[in-house]
Amino acid sequence: MPEYPRLTAKEAEKLLLRSGFVFDRQKGSHRIFISKNYRMVLPCHAGEILHPKIIKQLFEVIDEAENR
Repeated sequence: MPEYPRLTAKEAEKLLLRSGFVFDRQKGSHRIFISKNYRMVLPCHAGEILHPKIIKQLFEVIDEAENR
């Protein structure tokens, strides 16, 4: 299992935008980004580190979107 970096929501958002995702909408503290057929929901709480499962999902969806 690869070791993923610890990221804040702001850092994760930058990764998504660089990978071709666009900001779609926001509901409360959750921002939704889309790219073609992929969607990533990112909980945005200022300064907090994202849960490792969310970071894993982030890298998987970026990889899927780029390799499609």
